[in-house]
Amino acid sequence: MSPKVSVIIPIYNAEKFLARCLDSVVNQSLSDLEIICVNDGSTDHSLSILEKYSTLDKRITIVNQDNRGQGAARNSGMNIVKGEYIGFVDSDDWIDINYFEKLYNAAKKYSASIACCGIIRKYPFFRVRKKLDIKKEEIYSLTQDKYAITETPRKCYVYNKIYKRKDIEKHKIRFPEGVYFEDVFFTIRALYYLGPLVTVSDTVYYYWVNYESTTRQMHDKKQKDLITARTDFIEFSRSHHINCDEKYYIRSKIFYKLFGIPIIKVYEWETIKKYYLFSLIPVFEKRISL
Repeated sequence: MSPKVSVIIPIYNAEKFLARCLDSVVNQSLSDLEIICVNDGSTDHSLSILEKYSTLDKRITIVNQDNRGQGAARNSGMNIVKGEYIGFVDSDDWIDINYFEKLYNAAKKYSASIACCGIIRKYPFFRVRKKLDIKKEEIYSLTQDKYAITETPRKCYVYNKIYKRKDIEKHKIRFPEGVYFEDVFFTIRALYYLGPLVTVSDTVYYYWVNYESTTRQMHDKKQKDLITARTDFIEFSRSHHINCDEKYYIRSKIFYKLFGIPIIKVYEWETIKKYYLFSLIPVFEKRISL
């Protein structure tokens, strides 16, 4: 019999936070889980931590692969899952003890293809911020409504949801590999192609702000991938007649720095560029010819 939820955890050099993540998953109030840990070529002690946990919990499967990035790691997990639903947890994050039980029960109650909950962003030194605040349990069927309640595309998060596996497989939805912002590609397609989405208000996904993570560092490739992801969103939403606020159709964001301090920030849409002094004060606009 298939497990109720398959949990995919991509892992790369996560030894500082991995135990906290795994503890939150293995101790879930919903025990009928398949836990797939994809070790994406870690060079620290992540694998030894995984092996220790797998000897104690037979629900854990370890997949080892060369370092290919988070999208590839998630795809490797998706290629072998057997659960009724699929969920994702990043290796430096954690979840409420009733997280998968609440999401699964809500999905079954409403025959939903996706169940979604709120996100709390946790910072070092005890700072906390609500990143996505879900206030009530409600079902959404229209793509436009699903985008609105999940604040897509501004908050294209894959990890605070569970997805019906058969629907994901039916539409062959996977992550692009070797790029940043792979969540954007996956999320907009899952929200469009899958059936109803239910929001769950009484459980939370905890996102840890890891200042050492390379995903928090903006460099040329990441900037290029950001533009690619936003362009993909524009083309997908328009070709599928999904109306979104034009401010989300931004193609690029560029910072000009002096001695490491951002002096000028430039936002570029399809038809306009806007320049800001110290990232806050609007100083100039320029129209762009198509």
